Amino acid sequence: MSNVLALSAVTQLLKSMLHDALIEGDASQALGDDFSVTALPPDRILSDTGEAQGNQLNLYLHRVTPNAALTNADLPTRDSSGRLSQRPRLALDLHFLLTAVSPGQLNAETLLGYAMQAFHETAIIPRALVRSALAAGIAGDVSPTPAWLEQAARLADQVELIKITPQPLSLDDMSKVWTALQTSYRTTVAYDVSLVLIEREIPTRPALPVLSRGGLRDPDTGRDPGVALRPDLMPGVPMLTGIEPLDGQPVMRLGGRVALNGMALDRGTATVHFTETDTGLFLQLAPLAPSGPNRVVVDLPAGAPLATGHPLADTGRDPGAWRIGAYSVALRVIGEDGRELLTNALPMALAPASTASAAASAGGTTITMTSEPPIRQGQSVAIILGREMALIDSPAAPTGSVEAEFAGLQSGAALPVRLRVDGIDSPVIDRLAEPPVLETVTIP
Repeated sequence: MSNVLALSAVTQLLKSMLHDALIEGDASQALGDDFSVTALPPDRILSDTGEAQGNQLNLYLHRVTPNAALTNADLPTRDSSGRLSQRPRLALDLHFLLTAVSPGQLNAETLLGYAMQAFHETAIIPRALVRSALAAGIAGDVSPTPAWLEQAARLADQVELIKITPQPLSLDDMSKVWTALQTSYRTTVAYDVSLVLIEREIPTRPALPVLSRGGLRDPDTGRDPGVALRPDLMPGVPMLTGIEPLDGQPVMRLGGRVALNGMALDRGTATVHFTETDTGLFLQLAPLAPSGPNRVVVDLPAGAPLATGHPLADTGRDPGAWRIGAYSVALRVIGEDGRELLTNALPMALAPASTASAAASAGGTTITMTSEPPIRQGQSVAIILGREMALIDSPAAPTGSVEAEFAGLQSGAALPVRLRVDGIDSPVIDRLAEPPVLETVTIP
């Protein structure tokens, strides 16, 4: 990989290529004099006195721009823990001005001819040429140190090859460039050099090697099964498209039945995973058998929480292990070859399964509502009776019922009542009835 010396290494590489082209072409005989190849700002190579000016080719890096194709190719470079997964890589395009200067007539044009021919014939620079050009300095030039040359030669190890492209400059662009340089104009050709990659050698978190493709190896042959192909347009892995409580409600409740709709759901032994959004804890249930390719049905547990020590306590079959709130639901499928597949997760809320009762009290009417699963400590609780709401303090321990007193209610009135826990209301409409009916409580 290339390093921070890449910019200066490219300049040295181009200088070396031009110097070798002039030597091999016997440019000294064509010019009738000696020559030099430099990499200086143009205002430092031009002399006001012709006697002090020599035959000279000058390369000037006047602009550096991010490469449009690869400028964001290394994002993101860190994993979820903030550790580097790959080295950040800076992709750059270099823009050079090639200027020929000579005190004699036609010599500047001759130098440009040699230079332009060399760049045209080697528009894509091979790695071997990069290494050889940076292996030693230019004779008669101020040579870089051996340590610099060794590090600069790593330019040949970058993924992309160095490419040289001539770029036409308009009269307006040329005027602006030489005005900014504050020196007299000389015949100039512009070249773009790309792609230059700069990255630092720092440790990253590499991925583990692939042991097998497509699942477990065959125990007899030791071969992996490879990529599984299907001769249709259906997905090759299980996928969920929707969750449907079969009581017609938009939320699921304990004691209810939930259908998971999707594709390729019958590829093996399935288990339904319910993950609490707030805590990350998950419960699992086995679906009803048999399951179809596009639909899996599961029953949620009902009843009182199981006693401590019961074999199913704190599992998905224990009503006390569930918590009113938001869940993400996914299907885990273990195929016949032992591969484990997990579908995409879809959101679904668990509402309290509740029944209401009303009793007369000294202050009016007391409404009592049961809750399955129990209301946990820290959960917000409210009873909504008609258009009236009563806030209830969060319980100090899990509880299966709460009550609130309402005043000024008309005796005999049938009012809808809901239990709201953490913003999730118990359903108040029986959607299985034809037509759907409003579930109410009668005020004594």
